[in-house]
This record gives sequence, structure tokens and C-alpha cells, in this order.
Amino acid sequence: MRSPKHKTHTPSSKPERDTNATTASSTFFDIYGPEAKADVVFKTPDADSTLNLQDVQGLVTWVLAEGFMPSWVFIKNKPLIPKVVMLYVPGLDAALYMSQSKILNGLKEFCGNPRAVLALSCVSDRMQTIDALLTCKTKRKRNEVDSALKKHDQTSEQGEYARGEGIAEIACPGSQRPCSGGSNNPLSMEVLKDLPFPITYYTLTAKELEDNGYCHDQPGFVSTLPAPSGCCPYEILALDCEMCVTSEGFELTRISLVDVKGQVVLDKLVKPSNSITDYNTRYSGITREMLNGVTTGLKDVQEDFLKLVYKETILVGHSLENDLLALKISHDLVIDTAVLYKHPRGASYKTALRVLTSRFLSREIQDSRNGHDSIEDARAAMELAMLKIKQGPEFGSPPSFMRKKLLTVLNDCGKTSSFIDDISIVKRYTSVSSHAFPVASDDEALSKAKKEVKNDKVHFVWTQFSELNSYFKKQADDTDKLNTRLAEMLSLLTCNKKSTTSKSIKFSVTSELKDILTHIDTRIRSLYHELPTNAMLIICTGHGDTAIVHRSYLLRKMLKEQIETTVSREKLVKVLEELQAQAEVALCFVGVKH
Repeated sequence: MRSPKHKTHTPSSKPERDTNATTASSTFFDIYGPEAKADVVFKTPDADSTLNLQDVQGLVTWVLAEGFMPSWVFIKNKPLIPKVVMLYVPGLDAALYMSQSKILNGLKEFCGNPRAVLALSCVSDRMQTIDALLTCKTKRKRNEVDSALKKHDQTSEQGEYARGEGIAEIACPGSQRPCSGGSNNPLSMEVLKDLPFPITYYTLTAKELEDNGYCHDQPGFVSTLPAPSGCCPYEILALDCEMCVTSEGFELTRISLVDVKGQVVLDKLVKPSNSITDYNTRYSGITREMLNGVTTGLKDVQEDFLKLVYKETILVGHSLENDLLALKISHDLVIDTAVLYKHPRGASYKTALRVLTSRFLSREIQDSRNGHDSIEDARAAMELAMLKIKQGPEFGSPPSFMRKKLLTVLNDCGKTSSFIDDISIVKRYTSVSSHAFPVASDDEALSKAKKEVKNDKVHFVWTQFSELNSYFKKQADDTDKLNTRLAEMLSLLTCNKKSTTSKSIKFSVTSELKDILTHIDTRIRSLYHELPTNAMLIICTGHGDTAIVHRSYLLRKMLKEQIETTVSREKLVKVLEELQAQAEVALCFVGVKH
């Protein structure tokens, strides 16, 4: 692309005598003119065309990187745009905006009319929406998988896992309980070097934990605790358990934990509290003889486990929900290799650990007639997880594309980014070269963003205003308010004959909600006024009120299970369908500061 400034030379009157004359008289002129400005021109959409989240992201890469020209918008004088600011405002769907556009008039004033965006399904996790905006699909290099596996095999041949036994513990100063890990188990700099995505990117989201059957706050369960002050907890451990069948179902009979190097930090046999009806030796490897004399109970190993695994520890395993269920322990920071390596037939299927180990680690496990070995399985899960972490999220997937962080793509094109968001999102999506600013509120996000948009060395700024989405989540978590809102919508469907053909369900807007919308408009105005001339502002809403859809699906589940309820099944289904359709129409506003 041509530079916006061309160099022109003024001929010297005595070029043969004065060799510096040409340089001294060189001048520059602006091919756009002193009054030129960048602008956005929306193209007339086709009747059946709908934008998606990748289209919104594509606008950023087109302006700042080496992306493709978008088909839905034309950028006039693109090289004049010094930076792009992307603001994410989840919860604001098209219906809410249209009904409250007078409150949110700053959006139209600065960006004109929005374009509708087809959001991800309401059933998906909110992190998937952010992921669609902040990660890019790029072509995978030919034979990339083979070369990665070859490199892994060479590394594995240099040394095998050490075979430590028992619990490895280090006493930490200032803590009455032992604390594991410490300086004996840091993640090596080689492991952490040049990772495509941070390790926390691969942990299950709240929705993925729920979808895969992970128990949370269940009666009789204990939860992992934050590490005590001054403690040095393990950053990552792999877990595998073996179970036998008792008179009360499956119960724990062996637990194994290994560290990132494969060294055993915990390996104990456990005596079930109920009588064993089947040792399940073919799979568990546990025999009657092995458990003779074992007095360790479930509570004993729970105590051992909680001395090693803290809330901050990433726990790796294969279908780990079964192991944690046997342990009766809740833990939210999980990398599940059964989910990490996607099955080609979809999310409802999971590839066996034995198959993944053979395919990606080139070795056989679980092939003994004596049953599985929990240490061997834990090591395999850890290796599979670290292989995926080193190679990137698309490693091992059949498509010819791989995923890269948007900020990495921008950095590769020489663009600097500032990322302002909740700390959990900052950890997942920032790149090594980007400026990271964890914040805890919208006001703090605005304050940081106003400073960064004025930084001439920053080309891309991301931030999020989450107050609206938090309000919706709070409303949905309040059962009384949820029931009131559903009753209101049901009554509208019953009383309004036109409601069956209406595009959305209309409901009363509370004064609290109006205040939140006013706050959003005020913050957007404040941010816009700090933008430099020709800066581009992109506001994407991602989705509408998905919180009520998630909670309402619980009611639908009750109906399917024929639990007694006063709500008509047909009417509730109708409300859910309209709520979901409404929340999945997001908006994209684009404007340039003049």
C-alpha cells in the first residue's frame, strides 16, 4: 500500500557542485490534503445478509493489519486512521436498543445507525463470544502437525519421567499447613516461552464445566481453598482416580497426582466406606489383595488433596468430572483433555485417553490385562495438555486453519495494543507485547481507556462495559424477579393477539435499567471525546440478555421431567424461543472521530 506521504525533490541549481543541495531542498506533501479525513461508508446490505462476529473482527484486521477488505463497509482514506478502539457492551440487543434509543442517543450521534450481527447461540458461554472477537483463524502451515509431533517425540526421547512416590510437600513459612510445589515445581521457562495462548486459555469456562457434568456446591462436597499467604502452590497438576463398584455405586479406591514433569506427588489406595460388590479390576487395576489392610478413607485423601491442590492450581485430567465426583471435591480451574481434543463427530462425543495417547504421544497405555494404572493415565493427560498448550488450540484438529490471538496478529504487523478488561479475560487474550490493564469496574475501565486512546504509540484498544450484562445476570439469579418477568411475558403472549407475529417480546424497563443505560451512554460519550482525530470506534454488543435464557432453560428441563409447575409448557416454550431469538440479534456500531 502506498504511503500517505510521498517524498518529492526540488532540483538544485548547481547539482554538480553542491551534492547536499538536493537533500537540503527536499520537501514532503500530503496526498490527502490538509482537510482530508477518514470515514466509514456502509454498503447497502442484501436482503438475506447478516453480519457475524468474525465480520466485526475482520474490520479491525483490515484497518490495522493484513486482513481482507470487508464486503459490508467501505473505509475512506484508511491510512489516516491512527488507531481502532473496540468497546464490547454485552447485554444490549437490538430490541432493547430500539426501545431505549433516546437514552442511548450517543451511539447514533457518533456512529450512525448500527448493523445487526448474528450472535452466537444463547446456550453458548459468554466467553465464546469474546473468543470470536479476539481470536483469528489463519491458514495452518502444511505438515505442521507432523513437525510438531516429531519435535515432541525428540523431546520425549531425551529423558523419561521420573518415578517418584508418595506425597511431595514443602513447609511454607507463615503457614500451619504444608504447601506443595514452591521452587521445586515451577513451570519451566522453556514450557512458558512463546506460548500461542496462556495456559489459562485452555481451562474450562463455567458453561463448559456445567455442560460436562462438573459438580459445584453439592451436598457433602468440599471445595479447594485459596492458597495461604506466603504459600507456593503447584501451578498445574494432573489427576486420575480408580473406582470400584460398591453397594452404593462407584466409590474411590485409588488417587494419583503428578506434576508437570510427571513426578508423583500423591498416590494412595483408598478403602471405600461401603462394601465392595465388584473390584472392576479390568479397568481399575484394583484387586482384593491390594486393599487388604488399607485403612485410608475418603476424608483422609481429601485432606491430602487439599494440601496439594489449591483454588489457584490448574488441575488436568481426562473426563475429570468423574474423578472429582469420586473424591467429592469441587474445583473450577480445570483442563479436561476429553474436551480439549475435540471429537470429529461433535461435542457430544469424547475420544478415549488411550486413543489420544496413541495418536499424539506415540505410545500405548491401558493395554495391560491387569487394568489401568492411574499414574500412567495422569501422566498421559498432562503430556497431552502440555502438547496442546505448546502448539496452540487448533493442534490436533482436522481443519486446515489454526487460531491466533487478535493481539498477536496485530503485533506481527507492527501494531501495539492496550487491553483493558476483567483479569480473567486479560490473562486469556493478551499477547506478550501488549499492554495489559486488569480492571474491576466500568468506571475503572473507562478511566484506563481514556488514557490509552491518547497514547500515540498504541494502535488498538480493547475494553468492555459489563454493567448491563451483570444487571441481567443478577436479575436472572433472583428467582422471584425471574418468575415475575416470565409471568409478565406470558401475560403479553396471552393478552396480545399480535404477539405471535411480533419480532420481540416487549417488557417494562425498570428505573434501575434506565439508569444503567444512561451510565453506558455517558461513558461512551466520555470515551469518544478523548479519541484523536480519525480514530475508529467500534462498539459491539455481542448478545442480549442471555442470563434469563439460561435460567429459563432450567424451567423447561423441569417440564420435561414432568415436575409439577403452574406454568403452561407450551407458553413457556414460546417465551423461551422468543427470548432466545431476541438475545441473538446483536449490534455493531462503527464511527470515525472528526
